[in-house]
Parts: sequence; structure tokens; C-alpha cells
Amino acid sequence: MAYEYSKGWFIQQLKAAGISYHPIEKRKLELYKTYILRRLYEDLQKR
Repeated sequence: MAYEYSKGWFIQQLKAAGISYHPIEKRKLELYKTYILRRLYEDLQKR
């Protein structure tokens, strides 16, 4: 279990939505810093 709004939490949320790779760079989410994952999560919420 990850703390809410931590890097692990963002990864869990994105993977639950079916995103396991960065949409442009095609690298695993675990390689990115928290602020990039937060932006991907915010973009997901806007849809």
C-alpha cells in the first residue's frame, strides 16, 4: 500500500487505468519522477 499522492500511489492509479508506459516516450512509469506521474494522472482525470 502506498501513501496517497506518493510516487507509488500515482503508479497504482495509472496502472489501474490501463497505463503502464509513458504515452510519448514509451518507457516504464517507474523510471519517471513524481511530478511527471502527477501530470499524467491529472491528464487522465480531465478525460
